[in-house]
Amino acid sequence: MILARSWIVVGATIAVFAASVLISVGLAPAAPAERAAPLAIDGPAAARPWIRYGGWPNRDTSKFNSLSAIVSPPPPKAPRKIATPLGGDLPGNVGPDLSEIGKAGRDDEWLFNYIYDARVYNPETVMPPWGTHGLLSDSEIGDIVAFLKTLAKPAPFKSALDDPTRRPPPSEQRDNLDPMINPAMWAIEERAPALWNAAGPAGAACVSCHATPEQAFKTWAATMPRWEPRLGKVLGVEEFVARHAKATTGQDWLMESEENIALSTYLRYVANGAPIIVDLDSAPAKAAYERGEALSSRKIGALNFSCADCHSADKGAQKWIRGQWLGELRGQLDHFPTWRTSQQSTWDIRKRFQWCQVAIWADDLPPDASEYGDLELYLAAQNAGQKLSVPGIRH
Repeated sequence: MILARSWIVVGATIAVFAASVLISVGLAPAAPAERAAPLAIDGPAAARPWIRYGGWPNRDTSKFNSLSAIVSPPPPKAPRKIATPLGGDLPGNVGPDLSEIGKAGRDDEWLFNYIYDARVYNPETVMPPWGTHGLLSDSEIGDIVAFLKTLAKPAPFKSALDDPTRRPPPSEQRDNLDPMINPAMWAIEERAPALWNAAGPAGAACVSCHATPEQAFKTWAATMPRWEPRLGKVLGVEEFVARHAKATTGQDWLMESEENIALSTYLRYVANGAPIIVDLDSAPAKAAYERGEALSSRKIGALNFSCADCHSADKGAQKWIRGQWLGELRGQLDHFPTWRTSQQSTWDIRKRFQWCQVAIWADDLPPDASEYGDLELYLAAQNAGQKLSVPGIRH
């Protein structure tokens, strides 16, 4: 009799736990907070102290804006005066003939100040403040001005592919779900199932509660990220994996770990074809969205770029920069995590955020930073209706 009662208690406990998990994946009605999916809410979900990935630039960019701090030097209030015309070194023929600015009638002072800090003429410019941020010296800027003054003929292009105004946008035609083409599929077929069935220090495994993840998580990932009141911030799939696994199985699958990336990729994979839908109904979610929108327009780093500078339709989107195509915000989320052929690794969206900051000479943040959560929520809202197709594959 005692044994039977014990099994009844155990069964009831498992039933309550399973119900909480169903609520978390949207398969059961909403319930009080105490029945929400278990999460380890104490401590970070990523390594601390956060150390930038090996092979990434390690330049000191602490004196420039980031998503978490406003520290860049202010723009100039007026153009700088120059005493004499600028000479500079004799121009060479290494650089391409970029324009006809040499016959545009611009004087040395205008050219100098536009390079030094174009914000003095156009506060919304995407030109980096080369002088204000100390990236170029006055003499180096003088050399550039001297070179620009020699440019008086249209730039010749050998082919349409060399001409950015005629070069066609890139088109991804590879089958991203073919394991012979996309190595990220190996995690779906091998690594993720092994992790799903592996018992953690607590004695439980993912499979203990989710025997058929293809059904239980059929649309869940398409509803992420979402506002999580217990954490007081936006929670994405990767952070959910880290905190939920810790609370239920004892596994320490921190964000950006190989295990976390494999499982978060798998959870999105089983939701492939589901349209992205984010919940912005609550006041905290709306506030997070608004913070994300503001962050997307914050100019950061030594190069002084914002997300909007590259990806908004009225600025850089649908154009070329440094030989790279800049897409609009819509279409930037449905294929993440994605296999980067140039990096030979799978990147989730938070790692992509980090690289964007590093590329413009700004400090990146830990992947569980609340700023990234707000930004991901804003990005997800811009991609509402787009259908997941994960893992993606890109250069």
